[in-house]
Amino acid sequence: MKVVPVKRHKARHFAMQALYQWQMSGANINEIEAEFYADNDMTHVDKPFFHDILHYVPSHSSELEALFVPYLQNISVDELDPITRSLLWLATYELQQRIEVPYKVVINEAVGLAKKFGATDSHKFMNAVLDACAGQLRQLEVNASQ
Repeated sequence: MKVVPVKRHKARHFAMQALYQWQMSGANINEIEAEFYADNDMTHVDKPFFHDILHYVPSHSSELEALFVPYLQNISVDELDPITRSLLWLATYELQQRIEVPYKVVINEAVGLAKKFGATDSHKFMNAVLDACAGQLRQLEVNASQ
């Protein structure tokens, strides 16, 4: 079964919001997930993808951070706003764990969400960090596309 890109896009959108909520509230991720299903129309969402993000990222956030910290341009993780941190976790998860998703799609989706939800020009920062991460995590794919 082929997943429609719109369903993945909506899953990323809701996952970024759920990760933001998790950071801000410290609530249990299962409760946050249930709340998203109760409060949102999840008809056109890739639910397994949404679920996987929510249950992987919080338990592996330190490992994911270790992958993107070298590219933060002298900014500490603690200085990142929660939206940027959520998007970096999400995109790094995809770069590392979801190799079926082309790296350019991962970066474009994160940049688009940063434009929509992030601070002014945060999408430029996001693009630079994720481009560097892709070079590390998807070296063969990046080299093949150049």
